[in-house]
Amino acid sequence: MSGRKILLLEPPYKNKYPPMGLMKLATYFRHCGDSVYFFKGELKKLAVDLLCDELLVELNEPKILRSRSLIFNYIKSGKKESIANVLEFLDQPKHAIFFKYRQKYINRNFPKFDIIGITTLFTFYWKETITTINNSKEFLKKGGQLLIGGIASTILPEEVCKETGIKPITGLLNKPGIIDNDNDIIIDELPLDYSILDEIDYVYPANDAYFAYMTRGCINKCTFCAVPCLEPQFCNYVSIKEQIRSIDDTFGQKRSLLLMDNNVLASNRFDEIIDEIKKCGFQKNAKYTTSNEYEKIYNSIVSCLDEKNINRGYIIKMIKIYDQIADKLSEESQQANFYVDREKYRLLYPALATKENIIKFDKVARPLYLKTFKASIRNRFVDFNQGIDARLVTEQNMKKMAEIAIRPLRIAFDYYEMKDIYVKAVRTAAKHGIKDLSNYLLYNFNDKPEHLYERLRINIDLCEELGISIYSFPMKYHPIADKAYFNNRNYIGKYWNRKFIRAVQAVLNATKGKVGRGKSFFEEAFGQDVHEFMKILWMPETFIIYRRKYDEKLRERLSDKYDKKIENRSNYANEWWIKFQQLDDNQIKIVKSIVSKNDFNEESIANSDRLIYEVLKYYKIERL
Repeated sequence: MSGRKILLLEPPYKNKYPPMGLMKLATYFRHCGDSVYFFKGELKKLAVDLLCDELLVELNEPKILRSRSLIFNYIKSGKKESIANVLEFLDQPKHAIFFKYRQKYINRNFPKFDIIGITTLFTFYWKETITTINNSKEFLKKGGQLLIGGIASTILPEEVCKETGIKPITGLLNKPGIIDNDNDIIIDELPLDYSILDEIDYVYPANDAYFAYMTRGCINKCTFCAVPCLEPQFCNYVSIKEQIRSIDDTFGQKRSLLLMDNNVLASNRFDEIIDEIKKCGFQKNAKYTTSNEYEKIYNSIVSCLDEKNINRGYIIKMIKIYDQIADKLSEESQQANFYVDREKYRLLYPALATKENIIKFDKVARPLYLKTFKASIRNRFVDFNQGIDARLVTEQNMKKMAEIAIRPLRIAFDYYEMKDIYVKAVRTAAKHGIKDLSNYLLYNFNDKPEHLYERLRINIDLCEELGISIYSFPMKYHPIADKAYFNNRNYIGKYWNRKFIRAVQAVLNATKGKVGRGKSFFEEAFGQDVHEFMKILWMPETFIIYRRKYDEKLRERLSDKYDKKIENRSNYANEWWIKFQQLDDNQIKIVKSIVSKNDFNEESIANSDRLIYEVLKYYKIERL
């Protein structure tokens, strides 16, 4: 089967990495001769986008080519002032076309697709994901297929089915015939289609990279981890050289190699993996030269034999390149002439662009691109993004790891009891010249708060001792398969409470979610020792965020609000701490029981005795 219209959707949550599953599906469907449309965001915008493009194509009127945004706003809002200027350029009979498309939007008569594929990510994005799935049905042809896959749908397939009526595809697309019974292509082995990333406005923070796996699964069965469910079988080796070659030929070289392996050191073919990474151009100190994007995209468009089924991503990318050229033209007259030529060839918007006109416009665009494009040489990096297992680190595999452009080397430090193993692993890596490291620190699981501090402190001390850099990323545990917590972030571990969780998040907000080297900065943020860290956890949130920054204005605000004067001291947080320490054991117990809930409404503290009230009122101070 071919010639189908395919819509690939990612819900409107924020995420760092592109949807690899959808990128492979795009490759698969295009191989089948289908047309592919990718969208990420609110589906109302998708509806207006589709209708707006259809209107422009149907109207086929050169005079309004500059007015897409006005037409978009009219279809969405119905306000005629949005297109008042547009109507002046058209004959009266043509005015009706705008009303027709506005009515299509009101009646939810959107363009339809034969297949809609939707990816799912973490379960705490449940609301956005389920909403996207259910609303997408309005874009599906009668008898069409709605395919749901990915992490959340694999972990909780019954819940997805219950809320959407669709039975999701679970696990990997690692067998033939999963989408089409008569097709023997294994989708999971296909190269990624990077062109779909140009179809959306959202920019993934990690975008200039090859995304791949060289192993699958993990030999461990950690109770806090979803990998045993997502990838139950451990695969020792997956070659990536053909994927990278295909990406280079089609899209140009990428800077980094981001490998999503869950436990690469468990592979008995680790040496082969490293050797292949080196052959792919990622040996130690590797560099690459940025490629000519125009040439790659232009050739891809020209080589497409079926004009009606040209990769939409290529067209959009070429339009973006034209925009980039215009931005770099120094003289206004040049910019104006370039714009006029684009308008002449109808190359202002992807919906109107054709292969024929792109070829005609090449004589204008290519010289200007070559004039403005400057190739640069950049360092390359390899990142085993999910981390390596400290328990499997040896002299041999770290010596081998050091042969590639690894940066950073991520080593998991999931619980305090593995500190000796972790420290040994870091020392081994440093011994072999790996100086840039990172790690994930799981907290709110079975750990105690003080153990999070101790793990962070170990990293700070290792940085100073070994002359290395370690960036730590504390990761809050979330029981993604627990029906009480899978669609929210309310889980609190045995040794934690809401105030502690919020306090850690407040500190991490100031550090952008990571903790780097630097003893003085660390001690300022987390305390000089465990005792100070615990004090910070109990501290009012405003004091955590604005420590040592309180002024007379804040002091006056507090006095006015509670009709009580507060002694004029330089360190406002000390006032709270002194009064906190003056409480007896029973009063401290009462205060902690209230503070631990992180809810400080007036009713909860009003009936407290005077000393308790004197402490609790500090928690009601708002942020400046």
